[in-house]
Order: sequence, then C-alpha cells, then structure tokens
Amino acid sequence: MVTPVRLPQWGMGMQEGTIVHWLKAEGDLVEEDEPLVEVEAAKTEQVIESPASGVLARILVHEDTTIPVLEIVAFITEPGEELP
Repeated sequence: MVTPVRLPQWGMGMQEGTIVHWLKAEGDLVEEDEPLVEVEAAKTEQVIESPASGVLARILVHEDTTIPVLEIVAFITEPGEELP
C-alpha cells in the first residue's frame, strides 16, 4: 500500500514550511514514527516522522523548497511495491 507523507500543520497559524534536510534517502527502509525530514515552520524546526513502515520510494519536495501545509512531500511503499 502506498502511503503519502504530508507536511503537517503544527499550529493554527501555520500555512507553509520549508524542507531543510532529508534524514533518509530514496530507497531507504523506514520504520513507522522514524524521523524522515527536518522542516522549518514558524521560525522553528520540526521533524516529520514516517506515517508507516516500508521503503521511502519517492521524495517529491527537495531541500530549500517551501510548500503549503498538507502538501505531499514523499511516498512510502511496502518493500518490493512499485509506485503507480
């Protein structure tokens, strides 16, 4: 099953965030709740954790890119699963 990784809204006034640093690379195995990427939002740095265990199949948003909340930043798949 393909699981999207989205930029969460950590505060009521948060409208966007900037990808600072990916802690994992495409193809890496990840565990649920494992830190994936550092994000700067509202002058603080937060970490997006993996919503599922599997493989970080594709990174859609690269470092130094600002995106709106709830935007998909990556996809996690089960080992051996292809993205549609």
